[in-house]
Amino acid sequence: MLSNVLRMISSGTALCSARSVIQQSSRNTFILKRRFPPNLYKKNQKPGKLRGRHFVYDLVEDRSVVKKPNVEVVLTTFVENIGAKGEVVSLKPNIAYNRLLLPGLAVYKTPESVAKYAQDVREKESAVHSSAQAAVTVSKLESLILAVVLNKDQPWVIEPWHIRMSLRKAGYYVPTEAIELPATPITGPDLLKQNKEFYVTITINNLEKARVRCRIHHWSTEPSNRLPYVFEHWKLDAEPLFGEGSPSKPSDNVTSSS
Repeated sequence: MLSNVLRMISSGTALCSARSVIQQSSRNTFILKRRFPPNLYKKNQKPGKLRGRHFVYDLVEDRSVVKKPNVEVVLTTFVENIGAKGEVVSLKPNIAYNRLLLPGLAVYKTPESVAKYAQDVREKESAVHSSAQAAVTVSKLESLILAVVLNKDQPWVIEPWHIRMSLRKAGYYVPTEAIELPATPITGPDLLKQNKEFYVTITINNLEKARVRCRIHHWSTEPSNRLPYVFEHWKLDAEPLFGEGSPSKPSDNVTSSS
């Protein structure tokens, strides 16, 4: 057995064969400049010998970190938060390729593609969304639980400007004429209505409609007359202000506002 091992070693066969290393080239471009350029030589003259200093370079530009220009594509259908069919949009290369070109939602911009996917007047009139951001705005508004803070000491009737101010505190700017209240007036102060929910309808660009959940909260300017603070009250369950329906499935009185 020892003789067989010695025979294998002498023949150059290793007991454990070394694994081959995969070498893959990468496409990198660096623009360099000699720090000490060599002297010029005359025509038909033998070039001078390069010294060590002639091989010292300064980096001028690294093409691997240069920002790539945007890609212009033509949308073949409506894409949420990007645009409508036939629109030419300019996006980053990775976004345009992964989100639009690969799924077939867009094609590269050419005169032929622009003419092919251009919308006619009839398609524009029957548009489902008024803008690319309208659907996202509707989704955000309908996922919001809006706190409507009202006076605990003075009588009030909820009007559209109350909702407008509450939305502005939440970071949304909505004109008063775009807010539609429930058909039944909501008056107060009434502590029985504390933390109860009702719906308002917001119209976006005279086309999309978003139903926003609102909760009534009483507030007093006198600190001793204020209600106890409830931590993260928007996470708690709330009763509907009208009827017996739940917030997720509103009653007939609530749906009448949409």
